[in-house]
Amino acid sequence: MSFRKALARENHIQKHSGKRMLLVEDSRMFATVLKHGLETAHGVDVTHCASLEALRQAVEAGDGAYCVAVLDLNLPDAPNCEALEYVISQNIAAIVFTGSFNNSTREDILCRQVIDCVIKSQPDSISHVISLVDRALTNMKTTVLLVDSDPTSQVVVLSQLRQQQFCVTTAAGGKEALHLLDTGGCFDLVVTDFALPDMTAYTLLAELRQRYGEDTLGVIALAGDGDRQHAARFLQRGGTEFIPKPFLVDEFNSRVFQVASIQKRIQALHGIAARDYLTDIYNRRYFFQHGPRLVEQCLRRGETTSIAILDIDHFKRLNDTYGHEVGDLVLKAVAKRLRGLVGEEHLLARLGGEEFGVLFNGLDVNAASDFCEMLRLDLAQAKVIADDEELSVTVSIGLATIEGLETFENYLNAADQFLYMAKYDGRNRIVSELTLLKSMAS
Repeated sequence: MSFRKALARENHIQKHSGKRMLLVEDSRMFATVLKHGLETAHGVDVTHCASLEALRQAVEAGDGAYCVAVLDLNLPDAPNCEALEYVISQNIAAIVFTGSFNNSTREDILCRQVIDCVIKSQPDSISHVISLVDRALTNMKTTVLLVDSDPTSQVVVLSQLRQQQFCVTTAAGGKEALHLLDTGGCFDLVVTDFALPDMTAYTLLAELRQRYGEDTLGVIALAGDGDRQHAARFLQRGGTEFIPKPFLVDEFNSRVFQVASIQKRIQALHGIAARDYLTDIYNRRYFFQHGPRLVEQCLRRGETTSIAILDIDHFKRLNDTYGHEVGDLVLKAVAKRLRGLVGEEHLLARLGGEEFGVLFNGLDVNAASDFCEMLRLDLAQAKVIADDEELSVTVSIGLATIEGLETFENYLNAADQFLYMAKYDGRNRIVSELTLLKSMAS
């Protein structure tokens, strides 16, 4: 599948597939048009409720599965915003879609932490609601690191981000933000005040780009009147967006959402490029791109870590005996098993042919050796079914310790040397500095 086709698919039906939402509307015309538009545009599962009673029944039967609700303020059995109050009480994100509206009503509604209010009589009201649902569902999948040392400013920005359904973590300065990222924090966006107590937004931006790459994180700076002259320089140095303070709420929401949306598209492209075509785990290219950053993070935390290369024993003989189709089945089965065992904490990739790499996140050689032994035993006990025949698969593993900053190729070469020894010593075993020391001691 091409990148363009893959993105088109992700942006269309598959974008929010599997998400469930509520449409609380007593007008059959609006309900029909909105339900069709939402399901077609975003792939969401829409449950329509024409009354407050139907809404209650749907929520009680839905087991907390609804993430957003589009609702009218006035229903036949709820003329005074009772439906909105109920939705808020159930911690469901709300978008108000109503015909009776004025400025005082809007202010009152927005104070209740709804995402937005749309007036039915507006010419583009239907498309506006559909875009707001997309925004809410995208934001729910977006993690934001808010860096702001001013308590008042932080409360205002934090409230606005959470009202728009972002998942937000806060930091009071640049060093704390970098520490959160280094210790496993996974973020899509960084929103930072320009003037921080320990560094400027320029310094924080330079550290983020140097450590995590040019497009891994979207970085937005906020600045007051006195700092607005820095906007161009911030963007020139690789910043993603610059929003002046005090900001207009609608402008702030739109700008942050646009950055979040673009970031998700970039991640989708990276996800396609990072996967091995056969096994659907990470490929060699991604391993070499992301591996050095993971090593640097471990070393900055003062941790040693380890890297392993796993090679399927006698794979050429298997291919020659059973054919490449069976060989591919074995590769896919081993990759699936490894992915289930390794999980997301460590970095797993197919390096090529029958070789797999595992870069451990903060495991020393003792802990990594135990982990590799668990992998070896599990794979040896598993059976691969091919042409109605059970095949046994074993692996040899070379494991190297990472204690200081070197080129990533050096770590891989060390693991490869240990892998060669494991093959030479009879296969289906682990060789590392630890096993060699034990062998010498005995």
